[in-house]
Amino acid sequence: MIRALQPGQRCEVWIASASTGALELVFTSDEVLFEAPNWSLDGAHLILNGAGKLWTLAVQDRTIAEVLLTGIPDLNNDHVLDPDGARIFLSANDGHIYSAALDGGEATKLTDDDSSFHFLHGVSPDGLELAYVGIDGGDFSKPGQLMTMPAAGGPSALVDTGPGHCDGPEYSPDGKWLYFNTESFTTQAGHAQIARARVDGTGFERLLGSDTVDWFPHLSPDGRLASYIRFPGGTIGHPADLPVDVVVVSTSDWATPLHTWPLFGGQGTLNVNSWSPDSARIAFVAYPSN
Repeated sequence: MIRALQPGQRCEVWIASASTGALELVFTSDEVLFEAPNWSLDGAHLILNGAGKLWTLAVQDRTIAEVLLTGIPDLNNDHVLDPDGARIFLSANDGHIYSAALDGGEATKLTDDDSSFHFLHGVSPDGLELAYVGIDGGDFSKPGQLMTMPAAGGPSALVDTGPGHCDGPEYSPDGKWLYFNTESFTTQAGHAQIARARVDGTGFERLLGSDTVDWFPHLSPDGRLASYIRFPGGTIGHPADLPVDVVVVSTSDWATPLHTWPLFGGQGTLNVNSWSPDSARIAFVAYPSN
């Protein structure tokens, strides 16, 4: 389950300006497939996974270093920072969610052995609750369900978002809403669209209707902007190695892109919230071939 670069493929970490659309290439690797950048609270580092490990990338001097964690299996690309800026919540390939200090050390398992796979995506602004996607019995033929749980560990609760597969649940900056992609608005297999619901499951509404397959909505910290990744129509899931678009919109008008960056990527490009703390920039990853 650890992803690797294909022969002749490289990994490129980009930062884009939300105001001008200007792009900056900040890191390239032809050895490790890095994924899913978060920003540190001070804006000085990106946090990524790669080769089953956690890494920090210094934005200014462009050096990368492994975060040495113990007591946790290989990581996947679902990780979010605790609002305190000192800890991080992580999904691992054993299907469980962990927490750990961002400077390394022993990780703590938070989820119960309830036969489900738990894919973390969001933490509430007060740091007290997590939102994740539960896959019953690890059976990926079943739709993912939106779940919440205490950030310190404890019983999970279902947030009803209809019968279709959902993914990427993330809290709004005010903590009142969960934003996610869902297939509940269509009978077409894989046709994910952007939606939101209140944390208690009420107010479920579609935010964007399109012919493309739209995944992973991420709100900027100030709540004014959002990013998401746009797959070609007919795509099933969020696979790797496709022509995709990273899109930025105003949260008051999801139908009108402010910026669109086409690239070769998909899985790993924009799985987690990658807005800078000042809401001015986003980070994402491309995987072009030579």
